[in-house]
Amino acid sequence: MRSCDGGTPREEQHETTFPVAPGKSALLRRTELRYRFPRNTRGMMADHSLFMQAALREASKGRGYTSPNPAVGAVLVANGKIVATGYHERAGAPHAEVECLKSHSGSVPADATLYVTLEPCSTIGRTPACTEAIIRSGVRNVVVGATDPNPPHRGRGIRLLRAAGLTVHTGILTEECTALNEAFNYWVQTKRPFVIAKCGMTLDGRLTRAPREKQWITSVAARRHANLLRAQVDAILIGAGTLRLDNPRLTIRSARGAPQPWRVVLSRSGRVPENAHLFSDKFAHRTLLFRDHGLADVLKSLGEREVTSVLIEGGGNVLGQALDQKLIHRVHIYFAPLMSGGPVVAFSGKGASNTSDGVRLCDPQYEQIGRDIFLSAKTLYRHGSSEQHGETYRLESGSMDTQQELNK
Repeated sequence: MRSCDGGTPREEQHETTFPVAPGKSALLRRTELRYRFPRNTRGMMADHSLFMQAALREASKGRGYTSPNPAVGAVLVANGKIVATGYHERAGAPHAEVECLKSHSGSVPADATLYVTLEPCSTIGRTPACTEAIIRSGVRNVVVGATDPNPPHRGRGIRLLRAAGLTVHTGILTEECTALNEAFNYWVQTKRPFVIAKCGMTLDGRLTRAPREKQWITSVAARRHANLLRAQVDAILIGAGTLRLDNPRLTIRSARGAPQPWRVVLSRSGRVPENAHLFSDKFAHRTLLFRDHGLADVLKSLGEREVTSVLIEGGGNVLGQALDQKLIHRVHIYFAPLMSGGPVVAFSGKGASNTSDGVRLCDPQYEQIGRDIFLSAKTLYRHGSSEQHGETYRLESGSMDTQQELNK
């Protein structure tokens, strides 16, 4: 495997671990308010990073709950201490900055700094503009992690705050803040969902055991981990063959209170068992059946429904189509330590005409879960003589250009 940018391997870089939908804990929030970060001899930039990490922890509490909005966190710091915190809980609810400022009792101290993982919004949508709330609060210093990925709005909030006399620092933990919302970032620029291909396979690339053997390849621990991933996407997609063979429920069982994602079924004929769980359980209203539609058209339709992320769970034909059409942006694969020789091959598409044109995986991250190995990686496709990430938008370079301009 290779790194996306050919730079420092992942394990040598700083990483911020984001918990999956941990919910709210009054004890944890009180502990964070009392905690004082140590002074770092490297100065103010190090302090900015420490407090931005705290804002990222706040943002992670909203993952899986805020779509089609991004997950955002904020902390208010005065005299080297976190005195208030907030995060965006769901679409339509107050944004992180407003929640943070609202949780602070009394007037904002003159030396206070507001740390926010994403550039404050500057337009009225489901909620008022956060820039206005920040200006009215009396905060004079703001630190921003990532700029707004939406081109028409990118940098506008920062410029409005500076025009009002506030000091705004940018570029603090930008990579981590951007990665937190990779699905939203892609959807807001393309209006197509970010696609994750997920499967459990044997070491010989099979999705199934031999005929008439028990269903599962991966361990209970791996399946529990995979269920947590469902809580972070807007839709789960399968083919009609998987529906008939497995009769899955595609529900969320491991994340309390998380909204049920759309359950999407692709079928050439449209003939599916009406008594299948997807069409007869309490979430039947969250099931969509697409008859004789191409996968790219289905994704376009889902994007128009404000579906920002899709998890493809199989079977092998659907996974193969997605790979052949270069529609996958990230893979989540659980490798079981066995070779089954089963009949269903993972990613059973046409494949590449030669090795150099095959999909590559970059920035791979591995984790042992039970007896299985979990791999999460971005895709890298070859287009002519150049290589291109699965996320074909130009967010990273666009953000860098904006960041340099805003730092002037």
